[in-house]
Amino acid sequence: MTTQRGNQSAVAARGRTAVGRAPGPRAVEIRNAALVLFAERGYAATTMADIGEAVGMRGPSLYKHVGSKQELLTQIMTGTMDDLLRNHRAAVTGCEDVVERLRRAAEAHVRYHARHRLEAFVGTREIRSLEEPHRTEVLQRRAAYEQAFRTLLSEGVQAGRFSVTTVKLTSYAILDLGMGVPVWYHEDGDLTEDQVVYQYGDFALRLAGAR
Repeated sequence: MTTQRGNQSAVAARGRTAVGRAPGPRAVEIRNAALVLFAERGYAATTMADIGEAVGMRGPSLYKHVGSKQELLTQIMTGTMDDLLRNHRAAVTGCEDVVERLRRAAEAHVRYHARHRLEAFVGTREIRSLEEPHRTEVLQRRAAYEQAFRTLLSEGVQAGRFSVTTVKLTSYAILDLGMGVPVWYHEDGDLTEDQVVYQYGDFALRLAGAR
């Protein structure tokens, strides 16, 4: 998670302010620097001074753009979940066939995790570091995202298109497919992103017992 390519993916990532305003270029730069440092060192071991040094800013200037380290972590983690939810909706919209909708949803899930390895890593490891009410807000988004997959599976079971023992466990298994990708996937590896995404879409349908 601390490779040069991982750092480059962070630089390309988007930032957000805690209240939803469009961030300025410096705010995005600060957010991306925090993402890299949280992934490399962990949230607890990263200071605002570390983040400021990474972007060439000292305290007073830094705090013009961000209120706290906690605010940065919140931006990263809520932004990640908002993106996943948005991508899921885009993937399934306009498709009537439940099997194809599940494939598209699973592929969008895997593609996001292949492209945003640092966000995935920080999102998994640092949920414990979020303070309330931010922790609850992120957990609610996670629950909504999981429920979206569970709804697809339930619809498929009712339509006789899927055969699963439990919808809940199947939804977790499909989500785990994408969440494991950042551990091993690299853009310069043997498999292209599209190859990984398509194959994992097949895996998702097999988990669902698609007919």
